[in-house]
Amino acid sequence: MSEVVLEGRNLVRDYHVGGGLFSSGRVVHAVKDVSFKVEKGKTLAIVGESGCGKSTLARIITMIDAPTSGDLLIDGDKVDIVKDGLTPEMRRKVQIVFQNPYGSLNPRQKIGDVLGEPLLVNTAMPPAERRDRAMQMLLKVGLGPEHFSRYPHMFSGGQRQRIAIARALMLNPRLLVLDEPVSALDLSVQAQVLNLLADLQDEFDLTYVFISHDLSVVRYIADDVMVMYFGEAVEYGSRERVFSDPRHDYTKTLFAATPRADVESIKARLARRAA
Repeated sequence: MSEVVLEGRNLVRDYHVGGGLFSSGRVVHAVKDVSFKVEKGKTLAIVGESGCGKSTLARIITMIDAPTSGDLLIDGDKVDIVKDGLTPEMRRKVQIVFQNPYGSLNPRQKIGDVLGEPLLVNTAMPPAERRDRAMQMLLKVGLGPEHFSRYPHMFSGGQRQRIAIARALMLNPRLLVLDEPVSALDLSVQAQVLNLLADLQDEFDLTYVFISHDLSVVRYIADDVMVMYFGEAVEYGSRERVFSDPRHDYTKTLFAATPRADVESIKARLARRAA
């Protein structure tokens, strides 16, 4: 039986929006009764348009926010950050890579210090060992020893995202949440970073939750796909099933609005444009 690393059971997240002098405010239902499972070594892609609730769900999974109701389980253990707080062990198990790598890196820190910081904060590892591990991880993501003492502004966008991925892996996490990790990159660089993520997943047996609105990227990297619409999971299944037989009207609309990248589709679009 496959090992389940992450599970959500009927997750709900509500936000109370304050009212004015003559109103009592209202409740915004950002996530509505969402359930899912992610097995070890697999990738769940969460897709949908802006405002659909996928980033809110990512904040629950990474234990930044607590759900209003429902259960979040990591390695079969229920997580309750309101009641129990966030232990160092749980912090090590789940890491996140954000969309904007430059915004997530301290511009005043050298890359070696950026990579060593998670170990400094969360472990008792001695300085020499932290440095060695940081150097090893830098090499794992395709950068060299000469980059260790440079600052973030000295790197390209793709290189900075590699550094962000390396930092997220420093604590040997069980789960990596990737929040639009390639959307700010050029297409050729996107392919390089996606290939790197696939290689790292195979090497470290990582589990991914991949947040995206780009269906071509999702089709490449996902094992399972969950489509969100106004806070609800309207479609959930294997990549093959969802892409070959979408069942919800919103999923069909989402796929129809996505340009296909194969040669025949491109030729057809050019012919329609010429006509």
